[in-house]
Amino acid sequence: MTLIGWLQIALTLAVTLALAIPLGRYAARVFSGEPVRLAAVLGPVEAGFYKLAGVDPRREQTWAGYSLAMLMFSAAGFLSLYAILRLQNWLPLNPQGFDAVTPDLAFNTAVSFLTNTNWQAYSGETTMSHLTQMAGLSVHNFLSAATGIALAVAVTRAFARSGATTLGNFWVDLTRVTLYVLLPIAIGLALLYVALGVPQTLLGAFDATTLEGAKQTISVGPMASQEAIKQLGTNGGGFFNANSAHPFENPSALSNVVSIVAMLVLSSALPIAFGHMVGAPRQGYALLAAMALLLVAGVLVTYWSEAAGDPLHVALGLDPAAGNMEGKEVRFGQAMTALFVAATTGLSCGAVNAMHDSLTPLGGLVPMLMIQLGEVLPGGVGSGLYGMIVFAVLSVFVAGLMVGRTPEYLGKKIQAREVKLAVLAVVILPLAILGFTAVSAMLPDALAGLNNAGPHGLSELLYAYSSAAGNNGSAFAGLTANTPWFNVTLGIAMMLGRFAYVLPVMAIAGSLAAKVKAPASTGTFPTDGGLFVGLVVGVILILGGLQFFPALALGPVVEHVLMLAGKTF
Repeated sequence: MTLIGWLQIALTLAVTLALAIPLGRYAARVFSGEPVRLAAVLGPVEAGFYKLAGVDPRREQTWAGYSLAMLMFSAAGFLSLYAILRLQNWLPLNPQGFDAVTPDLAFNTAVSFLTNTNWQAYSGETTMSHLTQMAGLSVHNFLSAATGIALAVAVTRAFARSGATTLGNFWVDLTRVTLYVLLPIAIGLALLYVALGVPQTLLGAFDATTLEGAKQTISVGPMASQEAIKQLGTNGGGFFNANSAHPFENPSALSNVVSIVAMLVLSSALPIAFGHMVGAPRQGYALLAAMALLLVAGVLVTYWSEAAGDPLHVALGLDPAAGNMEGKEVRFGQAMTALFVAATTGLSCGAVNAMHDSLTPLGGLVPMLMIQLGEVLPGGVGSGLYGMIVFAVLSVFVAGLMVGRTPEYLGKKIQAREVKLAVLAVVILPLAILGFTAVSAMLPDALAGLNNAGPHGLSELLYAYSSAAGNNGSAFAGLTANTPWFNVTLGIAMMLGRFAYVLPVMAIAGSLAAKVKAPASTGTFPTDGGLFVGLVVGVILILGGLQFFPALALGPVVEHVLMLAGKTF
């Protein structure tokens, strides 16, 4: 580790925070229906959408109606994307003549982009046409991100309102998030990527002659536009199989910083928007502080582990000062790779600028654990905020048990119904992750897809299902995942991680919205200070991570011990 490396990390995080604060305030105005400058241009477009869809923007929905609208929209999105994938060979903008995607891979990919996971069991540059990349994948990058944010806004209203029966209108929230937040930022970000050297073209592949005189086929396409929403919407699915390690997606150290800021900024802004919407900005900053503490801890462990290197490499004569550079891009370096690794998994982004399968055992443990903690550090756009609110509810419940008082959060009493629903949401991830991992570890067809034996092979399986259920999308790429078993089971895990998790959260929101706010008293536990932040961090580590410690001990921890003993897998 170096001072310059830490300065790079600190500067990147400082820029993110500096942008997140005004963005959070702006987002709060958008979500509250307040006028913004863009309304002069986009207001007629917004009204046109409502008229075309037959939506009355003044009519609000209960938590059940809001959730049903979200599920119907998601089902329609799945069917449309599945159709594009299966009919790709008959559709235009397919200059390379790619065949239709197979049924199981089409199912997996449609679910993946629907749930904001963007798990890719294929190489985009050799599988997907330009139309599929743009009208299928990029469009769903916008819609899945907007859906997550809309759900978070609905949950926020539960705390902002008193004695209410409704949480807003899903169609209005979806439209306003897309038009006023995602689309303007993504357009500006895409233009910035083009300026930094990311291609944006409808041309297909072309042949180039290498220095050795050989011919190489180079794929190009509409990359900058997909790269922008891929990072901003914490989607993560790249145009290329190498994702953000590819020089066309991430050409330079500067584009790498832009990518990290882009994927962190909106998820960091949403807790700030939450604080402003509930009328207590410090509450939002408290949630953001808990997220940031665990994110920085993840960066620290990853950077330390990768800078320490692999003793097996040193035994082969490699310079120990270089650390572990296997699977990394020299143009990014150790520090910014460590930040990218922790950020992309603390979020639900899943974009990668290095191969996670080549991280040291402890370096690989960090991204797995970041996902398993619930993708709340700061989590996916929207999903990170409502996931953190679940942990906040459980934290005040624990605090109430310790002092013998009925727990409250933002003036709303937390009672048995809310606690039961919060626990139900929290157990979804371990059930999906550990359940599918255990079954796969016993099936010959699943084990045949492993590229490594021993504890690293277990880590490949554990990471895959963690990534799917956590709606992350990154992978230990040694796993051959494009098989019917993995395509189907990973797709099911993605749906559980998205929909089975959010429905209890929406039920909590409906219950809390109906409660009348109680004024704070001298006995009210403060939820905007350091004590609460520490309590939330502890609850996340215990309730979010404790279930996975035995599996992690059998995987990366054992592998680390064996690495020190001179054995590799």
